[in-house]
Amino acid sequence: MKVINILLAEDQTMLLNALATILDLEDNINVVASCANGKQALSFIQENPALKIDIVLTDIEMPDMTGLDLAHHLHQDNFAGKIIILTTFARSGYLRRAMDSGVTGYLLKDSPSQELINAIAKVHQGERVIAPELMVNAWMEQDPLSEKERQALRLAKDGLSTDDIAQKLFLSSGTVRNYLSSAANKLNAKNRVEAARIAHQNGWL
Repeated sequence: MKVINILLAEDQTMLLNALATILDLEDNINVVASCANGKQALSFIQENPALKIDIVLTDIEMPDMTGLDLAHHLHQDNFAGKIIILTTFARSGYLRRAMDSGVTGYLLKDSPSQELINAIAKVHQGERVIAPELMVNAWMEQDPLSEKERQALRLAKDGLSTDDIAQKLFLSSGTVRNYLSSAANKLNAKNRVEAARIAHQNGWL
C-alpha cells in the first residue's frame, strides 16, 4: 500500500488537530507536518527538500501567508506534490486564482470527511477534484483586476497609505493612485476602501 504524505496548513488549531487526527486514522495517509499558516508551510517545505510531500492540504485565509499565496509560491518553485484547498469560502474568484496556481483540489470545509479522504486519493492519482457547486460560477465570473491593481488594492485593504504602497511595490505614488482609481472604476466603487471590500468579497484579493 502506497502511503500518501500530507502537510496541513490551517490557522484554527482545533480544526488543524481534528484534520490531523482524521487523516492519521487512514492506513495509507501520513501527516508529516501541521502548520498554522502558509508561511510556516512554505518554510517547512523549503527547509526539508529531501522529505517527499505528496499533498499540501491548506486553508485559504490565514495570517502571514494565505493558502492562495502558498499555492502561488509552490507553483513558482515547481513543487512536485499536489495542492488541495479546503475552505469555508465558496467564492468563485478564489477558485479561479487557485486553479491558476496549479491547485488540483478545491473542497469546502462542510464536506463529509470521507469525501475529503476520497478527494485526497483521487488528487494523488492525478485527478482534479473541485466542489461541484463552485464550477459553474467560477468560469462565468471574470476577475476584472490586473495583477498590479490587485497588489495595490490588497495593501490598501490592510490600511497602508498611497506612499507606503508605493514603497512596497517600488512604484511612484502617482502610479499607485492610478492603479487604485482604475480598480475602483472597474468595480463601480466610490473609493479604495469600498473597492477593496468588493474585491475581497468576490475572492479577487
